[in-house]
Amino acid sequence: MEVDQIIKLMEAVSKNGLTEMSYEENGAILKLKKSNGKIQMQPLQVPNMPVMNAVPVVNTEVSAAGFEGNEADAQPSGNHMSSPLVGTFYAAPSPDAEPFVKVGDTVKKGQVLGIVEAMKLMNEIESEFDGIVKAILVENGELIEYGQDMFIIG
Repeated sequence: MEVDQIIKLMEAVSKNGLTEMSYEENGAILKLKKSNGKIQMQPLQVPNMPVMNAVPVVNTEVSAAGFEGNEADAQPSGNHMSSPLVGTFYAAPSPDAEPFVKVGDTVKKGQVLGIVEAMKLMNEIESEFDGIVKAILVENGELIEYGQDMFIIG
């Protein structure tokens, strides 16, 4: 389903006084719910599908071993890059290609770090900072959520 189709569904929900609607296509479920006069869209639910010939993302520098305390203490310091949308993360432009970045790589602001596929659209994730990739917090083929931390750039 395309974005313009979702917008039309939202308008139809609003016009017809519906308070809740659910739509399923190819295993993906879209739920719209109207409360307080505003339409809210719940995160898209996509069934877990195996990724064939996935490029593994190996994070060799970041390990929680030897750390005591909460998970945030185990992460290196730096600028956190979070996902701007819900979708599937891909570390490389194709299954047989090298990843865009690895831990330890130097990146510039605007450099592509990965791709998030959302509703069959490939969205390039660009670095918001100059620096060194200190951690990659997501794995290739992983379903990620809006606001989920993906990279730490220091």
